[in-house]
Amino acid sequence: MSNIAVEFVGVSSGYEGKPIFERLNLQILQGQFAGIVGPTGCGKTTLLKTILGAIDPFAGSVRVMGDSIRKIPAGTIGYVPQLETVDWSFPVTVEEVVIMGLYNRMGYLPWPSKEEKGHVQVLMKKLGIDDCAHHHIRDISGGQQQRTFLARALVGNPRLLVLDEPTAGIDIKTQHDVLHLLGELNREGMTIVLTTHDLNSVAAHLPFVICFNKGIVAAGSPHEIFNSDVLKRTYGADVIVIEHGDHLLMSHGTPLSLNRN
Repeated sequence: MSNIAVEFVGVSSGYEGKPIFERLNLQILQGQFAGIVGPTGCGKTTLLKTILGAIDPFAGSVRVMGDSIRKIPAGTIGYVPQLETVDWSFPVTVEEVVIMGLYNRMGYLPWPSKEEKGHVQVLMKKLGIDDCAHHHIRDISGGQQQRTFLARALVGNPRLLVLDEPTAGIDIKTQHDVLHLLGELNREGMTIVLTTHDLNSVAAHLPFVICFNKGIVAAGSPHEIFNSDVLKRTYGADVIVIEHGDHLLMSHGTPLSLNRN
């Protein structure tokens, strides 16, 4: 049995006949925790949508867990969208959002069973949102909102979790909390793929990174590929990389010279 979770072979994908990336070959292994980084407009979200089957590639083949994207069982992939795409005026509670994650399961009835309700409660407690289960989603914090949509993605027990900018729009502590939580899920066996603009969080938390700009610039651990050359080819701009022991720190721009007089 293959240990490949996501495989692109010669994939070209985009919108209205215009490719964002072409002839892409990519493999993400089962059990991997992978981050995709790159500038705005480089094709990161298009790549995720192609994995999800939300857009059809112009050419090539996409396989998830060994099957064609159109043949994988319902619930194989859990998806967490960018929070900025959510309609916060929609009249729905935290618990109702989580229950929505059951809708794509085969044989699901219009209402959850007693067992499914129990599973929802256990999951909300695990993610620390059980105390706001009956709150409207706009009335909770950004971290709670992110955990709510993470719970919706996880409630169907997916084999692959895909997240689009999960650390955007939340404070630094909450970013680290979310990434720690994803790390725990990965250690439990979940394959995770996310996009992000935050190079420093990636360097601190993720074991595998893909630098992407309408194609793969480099792939490997942060310490292997986060260097000035690779990041300049990815972003088209200078990125300062500072190593301090086992830690990496990235900064855009040129360091200021300090006048000591």
